[in-house]
This record gives sequence, structure tokens and C-alpha cells, in this order.
Amino acid sequence: MPTLAACMSRLTTYRLPWTISTTGDMRRMPIPILSILVILAFVTTGHVKADDAPAEGIADIDTPKISEHDSREYRTLELENGLEVLLVSDPEADKAATSMNVGVGSANDPEDLDGLAHLLEHMLFLGTDDYTDPDAYQSYLSRHGGNHNAFTSTRDTNYFFDIEPDALAGALDRFSRFFIAPLFNADQLSSERSIVHSEYQSRIRDDGRRENDVLNQLLNPDNPTTGFSVGSRETLADQPEGEPSLRERVIDFYHRYYDANVMQLAIVAPQSLDELEDMVRKRFTNIADNDRERETIEEPLANKDELPRIVSMQSLRDSRSVRFLFPIPDPHEDYRTKPAAYLANLLGHEGEGSLLAALRDAGFADGLSAGVSRSDGNEALFSIDISLTPAGAEHLSRIQATLFEAIELIRKDGLEEWRYDEQAQLAEQEFRFQQHGSPLQSAMRLSMNLAYYPLEDVNYAPYRMDGYDAEQIETYLQALNPDNLIRLYSGPDVDGDQQSPWFQANYRIHEKADSSAEPLSGLSLPEPNPFIAKDMSLLDEQDDAPSLLIDEESFTLWHQAHSGFDTPKVEWRFSLQHPDAATSAREAVLARLLAGWLGDSLNETFYPARLAGQNFDPYAHSRGMTLSFSGWRDRQELVMHEALSQLVEGDIDEGSIERVRHRLEREWRNEPQDALHRQANRTLSQALIRPQWPTGDLLAASAELSAEDVREYRRHFLDNLRIESMVIGNIDEEQAARAGRLVADALEPRLEADDTPRLEPLAITSELPTLHPETTRKEHVVLRYLQGQDRSLASQAKLAVLGQLIESPFYDRLRTEQQLGYVVNAGYSPMLDAPGLSLLVQSPDTESETIQSHIDDFLDTFSDRLDSLNDEDIQAYRQAVRDRLMQRDNSLGELTNRLWYALAYGDTDFDRRERLAEQVMEVDHEALRETWESLRGDAVVSVTYDPGDTPSDVLEVVSELSPLPEGEE
Repeated sequence: MPTLAACMSRLTTYRLPWTISTTGDMRRMPIPILSILVILAFVTTGHVKADDAPAEGIADIDTPKISEHDSREYRTLELENGLEVLLVSDPEADKAATSMNVGVGSANDPEDLDGLAHLLEHMLFLGTDDYTDPDAYQSYLSRHGGNHNAFTSTRDTNYFFDIEPDALAGALDRFSRFFIAPLFNADQLSSERSIVHSEYQSRIRDDGRRENDVLNQLLNPDNPTTGFSVGSRETLADQPEGEPSLRERVIDFYHRYYDANVMQLAIVAPQSLDELEDMVRKRFTNIADNDRERETIEEPLANKDELPRIVSMQSLRDSRSVRFLFPIPDPHEDYRTKPAAYLANLLGHEGEGSLLAALRDAGFADGLSAGVSRSDGNEALFSIDISLTPAGAEHLSRIQATLFEAIELIRKDGLEEWRYDEQAQLAEQEFRFQQHGSPLQSAMRLSMNLAYYPLEDVNYAPYRMDGYDAEQIETYLQALNPDNLIRLYSGPDVDGDQQSPWFQANYRIHEKADSSAEPLSGLSLPEPNPFIAKDMSLLDEQDDAPSLLIDEESFTLWHQAHSGFDTPKVEWRFSLQHPDAATSAREAVLARLLAGWLGDSLNETFYPARLAGQNFDPYAHSRGMTLSFSGWRDRQELVMHEALSQLVEGDIDEGSIERVRHRLEREWRNEPQDALHRQANRTLSQALIRPQWPTGDLLAASAELSAEDVREYRRHFLDNLRIESMVIGNIDEEQAARAGRLVADALEPRLEADDTPRLEPLAITSELPTLHPETTRKEHVVLRYLQGQDRSLASQAKLAVLGQLIESPFYDRLRTEQQLGYVVNAGYSPMLDAPGLSLLVQSPDTESETIQSHIDDFLDTFSDRLDSLNDEDIQAYRQAVRDRLMQRDNSLGELTNRLWYALAYGDTDFDRRERLAEQVMEVDHEALRETWESLRGDAVVSVTYDPGDTPSDVLEVVSELSPLPEGEE
């Protein structure tokens, strides 16, 4: 896996959206390392345990509230320089993680240097007094299985990494100097400014960024959160002669704002608290102490005398949405009672009688969310975001009228204590059985929560709901009125007469909205939730691995009782396998429509279940459809029964099929707008994995299908099934067998295992031409893919070690030194179980031919470097790969997905990763040299793009490829 910095780089956005894209019965799953939503969002935090022996001379600030199943220990320090430190000792952690939050962000940028905070964030990675090599930090982490990154938001900058525990001290040596003595080398400053500009260019066609750019023009220009946060060559230009240089301005900004008193450090590691404290005190006490305080924002977020404002902007994607935004007091100070969250829960409800249900029934919308955004410590925006159908885009005034009807209904009948108590009960259940997450997730959340909450609530703040306060809720409710509104519509049909300054979004400000529109009927408030679990007892049962509980020709059920996460939750996976699920584009679309209909048709019924912790997700894949259930053991069978009844007997109506078709076609039509590096990887996957169908074929097939076709497909699908299933969690054999049999009896499978073909990776040949994605982007990309000779564990092991060796020098050479682009990464990149190395560069202005030559030069240099190594040199890289393979599961969901994927590969002993890890530790230098030479030969494919290139007909190009051999184990 490439480093986080290489794959995602350093973001100014609030979201880090890296995903692994897989096919077949393996869905797009978010990388568990990173899932930040909003800096001040009410997110879960790591588990801590009070330590009753604080170090001498260091005050114990407070004791955080912890869940009853928490087993980790914690210690809090305030160093002499004012730095707040939270240490978490978790003996079970297989990684050590650190996060430093600094209370400065883009809102602190000087008026004449937009993006300065972001540029400074980049610069801290590029050498310090004790570690002058710009690659010193990243290469050290890479050698020891680490990941790192940082982000700049409006009010915070956060730096974070994880690493093998034994290497933590060395990582902290390098990391701590960021905040004490960075070099700010002039040559590195110039190159990193170019990287910042490349980052800006890579996102200039992102509709989310464009919408935010328009919104900034509607808000108060004196509020510092409305500036241009990323930066560019223009905003970070060299300063006029006689003025302080850009480097001097960066250094001045650093010394002005990077102060220990506005920093919070969190470390989560298996070491003891005493060891961690010793590491911290030796390395972080020299951070400057200038007695600074976090700056507050006094300027209002919106000018109230300019409201309401009705705006429309042109989207580049074939996507329509409308946002209703209301300036409100920042609800952060009310986190103990969460009045804004109470309202968001009611307006964002998707059950019967909800705002979304009314809009769906009218054919106006297919999605809705509500919550707080743009928090600046003083004010925020309460946002209702609605995903529209084309018909909905024609009825914005009626949608608005219906929204205010829903708000009025809440004002009249929705302020009831039992509703608050129900929300509080669900939050308390989640807190009681919260799961750790990865050490890096915990460290990041803790450092950010420590910046904004009292220590006692760094764990509890996301869940805390102290009591119902109607007057407090009414304060926020009063702000949700037509005179306090910013309405922002986004769609491809807008003809704007203005353009936003940084992301060139065309938009138009309208005089007023139609106030005479009639609201839709049928609105009502939610009834008491019938899915709330009552039995939260923990069963004391633990199996070492899944075992075959039911073994029949047409139905298998694997079961593992697992109590290791101290939660009464259970994860189910049912793979409904059908031999024709991907034999044609038509069949592939029908499978997607059927799965999509099943989820869509149950949306109103199951929304209360989701609130209560019961999740149901049906998704199509190349072998059929998977039904995924996850949640509390209690009430889970009720959800399963409802889902099965709907699948077998539910009415497949035109309205639901049209909504699902609209979502699918919108996604397919928008693929050419995706980030270019994602499109390159998609093209590679389409070339090397079968069966798959091009987007154009899927769109053509979708246009010809009706609800009756889906009804007929359901009959055919259910008549020809084999079911492979798994259940993992706090459930015994008897209950697992009973629930599993419920599914088998309802679906009556009749096929055998060999009746359904599996996905296959294809072997690259020397005749394969360069491939070009279909894209509307104006950038350049090169993806060079080197494939292993077979799918054996030995081949996978050797390429995984090579990937670990290559990732840091490739990034340092082509990104840091040569500044070819913002998105630069290299590393191990298997296609299913086919091993391969991926080298990727996306550039705003360097043509692919030039990039190719730089990659060739690098590969020659890497060959020389590889020749110079010996077995001792590669030991750390072998160990890093081995540790990554054996990384512990941080949640029940992670564990289940790993075992489910293993089963998809036929690993019924569930020991493939252990066997692969053993192979990794046996890889020697000579084997790496031989493998490297063969990799640079024929088994190479290139995906490139320069503006104007004709897209490749991928299926035609690779039509003669054969499956990659499995090889000998």
C-alpha cells in the first residue's frame, strides 16, 4: 500500500477520500486509517483509561469519561511550555500513532497571501535542523511500515503518522523537529509552491470545491473562513523588491502561530505510559512558548441584511442538488445537549412521512442530509442538502415550500422530550460499546477533540446528550426561516452571468424565490423507533477462526463467535450467486437495478433501523448480489426477515426503478469527470480483470430496461441461486444457524459451487498497446503497471517487498525533486490476487511523454539502488510488509470484511495472509533482483492521457488476453 502522502497528498479539504477499488464481491471500502469528516464534527474517539499516577511535577488535568468496556490506559500531561499531551497505552495495538493539532489554519492567512498556512504545512515535511534531507521523515516511516499525512482546515492544521511500535522513538525524533527547527530551504520553498499549485489545479474541476467557491462569494467577505485556502502560484508569488521575501513571510507566520500553547499532541501506542511520557518530554519540551492563544473570529459568517439569497451555479458533472443554508450560532458550546443535532435528526429523517419520503414520492429527490457545516467558533451554517432528480430541479420553489412546512411541523408538534430521550438512548448505546478504530484514527480524533473539548469529554463529546431543553432547541429552530436563507442550486443546466474567482464556477444570483408554491402533502413526524435493541448482553464465546456451520451443495454458512470487541454486534454476509450475473452488460445492469431497488424500496422502512444501529446493504457484483447485515444482535432477525420478504415478494414499481436507474446512470455519465488518476486506475482494472463491462455498454443497456424487465430478472435470478454466507460476532451457533436457515428457506438455492464463474485477473502481453481513459480532464497522467509472473504467494511476497522499497524514493524523486505533479505514488498494487507494481504521476502541465522519460530514468536509478542493497538492508522493508499484512482488525466490520474476502479467494483455512507473511520474511536480495529484472520486461502496461487523446476500446484491445497463471504455492 503506498504511503498516505503519496496517494492522497496533503489536503486542505475536510475529507480524505482514499478508497481501495475492488471488483466482484468486494465492494469499494474506505481505508480504515482515515475517515475524517469535519474537523469539529461529533466523531468517535479512542478508548482511554484514567491513570491515577501522574508524573511528578505534571498536573493531572482531569479524567475523561470512558465506556465500561474500555481497557486502554491514559495519561494527560501539560508540559512546561504549555503543550497539552494525551498518552494512550494500548498493549494490543500493533501500530504506534501520533497526531499533533495546531490551532492555526487558512483563516489566519494574511490578506495578501492566500494559502500561506497550507504552504507552511507542506514545508514542515522537507527537512529540519537534525534531519536535513527532505526525505528523512518519509523514508524512515516507509522503512518501518508507516504512513503519514497532514491537512490544513480553516482553524486547524493537523499532522499525523503511524509506524511500527519499535520505531516510534525514531519517528518522534524526526516529527518533533517540525515544531522546533524546520529549515524552510529556499529551493524547497519554490518547489513546494509548485506542488501546492498542482494540488489547486488538480481540484479545479471538482464540483464540491466550485460550490464552496460560490458560497464564499455569498458570505461575509470580512469573515476569514471565506478566503482561498489552497493557494496557487499567483497568491503565493514572490514578494516585491524591498518587501520581506516569501520565505521570510513563511518563517514569520510559523513563529507567530506555531506555539506550544495552541498545540495538542496525542499518542496511541502499545508502550507503557511511562515510556511514552519519557519519549514526549525528551522531544517536545523545546517547542516555543510565547503564551499565544487561539485567535477567535468575530466577523459574522453572513451579512444578515443581505439575506435571503437565491443562487444557482453550473455543475460540471451531470448532477443536480440544492442546499438550504441558514446562519446559526456555532452550536459547539452546546455540545453537551446537542440542540442542533436534535433538529438535524428530525429534518434528515428518511422514514415514512419524512421530508425526503415526500420528495421521493413526488419524483423530486433521491437523497437528503441535514447537519451543521462551516463552523468558525462564532457562527455556523445549518444545512439541508438534497440530491435532486431532473424533475426536482424544475420544482425548487415547491421543494422549498415543503421544507418550511416540515420545519413548521417540528415547531408545532416536534419539540417533545421522548424524541430527545430516544436519540440520547441510541447515542449512549454506541458509546457503551464503542470500538477502538485504528491507533491513527484514535490519535487524530483525540488531538482534535482535545483542542475543542474539556479533557473529560474527549471520548464522550460525540455521544453526550445531557437532557432535553426545549428553549435551547427553539433558539436554533427560529433561525430556520425564509428570511435567514441562502439557497444554492447546482446543476448542469445553469446559465450563469458571474464566475467564482478561484474555481471558475459560473453562477447567477436571483432576485427572489416563488413564495406562492404549494408544499407537498403527507408530512408527519417519526413514530417511536421499533428497532431499538433491548438485549445488550455480551455472550462469552470466542472461536479462533470461522468454521463451516452449514455445508450443503447450494448453501454454506461459515460462523465465528467473536467477543474480542466487547460488543453485542453481529456481521452477516450472504452472497447470492447466479451464473448469468455478468455474462452481458444487460445482465450486469439488471443485477445492479435489482440490488438498488431492494435498498431503495426499503429506505423508509429501514431508516429507523439504521438510526437504531441496524444496517442493511444490498450490492451487486460479478457473481450476483450480496446482502450485508450489521448491527446489534437483538432485533437483527427482524431486519433480515423484512429484507427477505421484500426481495421475494416486494412490488417492483416504476418509481423506484427510475430512481435507481437515475443514480446509476448519473454515476456512469460522471465517470469522465472523476480525478484523472482514478480514471487511469479504472481503465487498468477494466483491462486486467474479467468479467467487466465498459461504462458505455452499461449506459446503453440501462436505457432499454423497464420495471417489468427487472421483475422478470428477479424471477430468473431467484430460481437459479447458490448462497455462500458468513456470520461473525457475538452470536452462538444455535442462533446463527437459525437465522442462516431463515435466509436459505426464503430463497431456496439450488445450484452448486461450480455453476458460477469467478473473477479472473488477466496476464499482460508484450503486444498490449498504451491505453487511454475516457475523460474530460485537461491534465496529464501516466500509470505504469508492472505485473508479476503468476498469482503464487511467492510472487506476491516479492512484489510486495519491492513495492515497499520503491514507494518513498519514487515520491521523493518525481514529486519533491522534479515537481512533476501533486498526485505521485508508487507501490504494491495487486489486481485481485495477481501481484503488480503501480507507478503513477498526474500533472497539470507536463506531457505524458516527458513523464514517461522521467519514470524510465527513475527505474534505471532504482535498479542501481537495488543492486547496491544486501539482505540486511532489506530486512526492515520485509518486516514492514509482514507487519502490514498481519495488522490487527480494529473493528468487527474490518474483521468480517477480511475473512469474507479470504473466502472469496477460496481461502477456507483463513490462513492465507499468515502464509503470505511467512513468504515475505523469506524474500532475499537475490530474489528481488531477479524479480525486478523480469518485471521491467514484457509484463508491463501503460495508461496515459494528454488532452486530445482518443479513448481506448479497452475490451477490444485486451480481447486476446488469457488468465494469469496461479503458480505453485
